[in-house]
Amino acid sequence: MRPTAEEVRVGWLTAVDDRLAGARVLDLFSGSGALGLEALSRGARSADFVENGPEALHALKANLAALKARRTRVFKKDAIPFVEALGAGSYDLAFADPPYGSGKLDRIVRQWRTVPFAAVLGVEHARDHDVPPGGRRLDFGETSVTLYGLPGPGHEKR
Repeated sequence: MRPTAEEVRVGWLTAVDDRLAGARVLDLFSGSGALGLEALSRGARSADFVENGPEALHALKANLAALKARRTRVFKKDAIPFVEALGAGSYDLAFADPPYGSGKLDRIVRQWRTVPFAAVLGVEHARDHDVPPGGRRLDFGETSVTLYGLPGPGHEKR
């Protein structure tokens, strides 16, 4: 389990801050749940967490209990088949932090492009990962986040 660094988490959520109020959030490969929990603390309406690693699930459930987090669901599933079963518009924001170098990032982005299960998809990856084009990239040292579905500068939100 490689948790998202605080600098990355804060920068990522700041980039989508104008979309967090009342948002339905999906946290894929959620690990300890830090991204989804932070989204809730910034005004998201609900957060669903998808994780299938036993250690990470234990940490996630402990964090949800300790914070008395409400409006949350935990799915003990692999993220790929989970998103393949989603319909378009199931979520407002989706965060994905797949294992670096696993190829799962590309599969998540391909699925999102086929069926846009969230208005905005953000994926964390190693800075040198050649991500699918069309996203807005944020760099944090050796880590990057690419956001898909955000309008370009000077464009209105969809």
